[in-house]
Amino acid sequence: MGRFSAASIASLFSSVFLGKKMIIAKSQKDLDKMRAVGELIAEVREALRLMVKPGVSTMDLNRAGEKMIREAGAIPTFIGYHGFPFAICASVNDEVVHGFSKETPLKDGDIVSLDMAATFNGFVGDTAMTCPVGEISDELKQLIRVTEECLELGIEASRINGRVGDIGAVIQQHAEKYNYGIVRDYTGHGIGRSMHEAPQIANYGRQGTKEKIRAGYCFAIEPMLNLGTHETKTLSDKWTVVTLDGKPSAHAEHSIAVTADGPEILTLTKEQKKQREKGKPIMAAA
Repeated sequence: MGRFSAASIASLFSSVFLGKKMIIAKSQKDLDKMRAVGELIAEVREALRLMVKPGVSTMDLNRAGEKMIREAGAIPTFIGYHGFPFAICASVNDEVVHGFSKETPLKDGDIVSLDMAATFNGFVGDTAMTCPVGEISDELKQLIRVTEECLELGIEASRINGRVGDIGAVIQQHAEKYNYGIVRDYTGHGIGRSMHEAPQIANYGRQGTKEKIRAGYCFAIEPMLNLGTHETKTLSDKWTVVTLDGKPSAHAEHSIAVTADGPEILTLTKEQKKQREKGKPIMAAA
């Protein structure tokens, strides 16, 4: 789940979650728990991916996601988070993030971003993907692909002795090659015992700036790219964020850990971990 709008309640997050606190490095024991919850929510993500098709509603996906999380012995982190009422954020077409689940069936040609998190043994795993519904246009296929590529680049930039600004810089550089709008009001974040920890990780920036990256840091990196303007607005439900120009948006997210061996993606299934070990890039929608 992206950090909420800087214009609305980022100041609340700054005081409640960030304040003057240092970034929390995780111990090996903590990281083992982060791996467990990451794998759990990755399995849910991939099960929901298979469900996405014309005629299925986002409420169907929400019910299935909540059921799977609870049956795994975990808690759907989003439910009740600052009043959010659903287990997943389901954002269709021009909805960027925090979309409400609805009974309206998805249609051929739609895209839907599914953002979800689980809490298990005191730690949180947060992940998101954008899925095609049936056959989509080449324009939308490219938007999803580039968003996933931006995620992979942001992950690769998350290395010991680098800077948090390096992550946003590589995402921005790649997205701007395609003239996509880079959402600025919502960002990635640190993650651990809380869903939103320090630091805030923007999807734009300059290399060599912001906090120094150290071993044990855990981040939720989540590019959000729009086919048109970067500007957004929030609907009357006070949650659903849409693009200002009504053009589609895509979102991809992984929770990762910074280790001596490089960035480790926590939100992968067992099978995806095996694929990555063989050198195959794994992105949010891989």
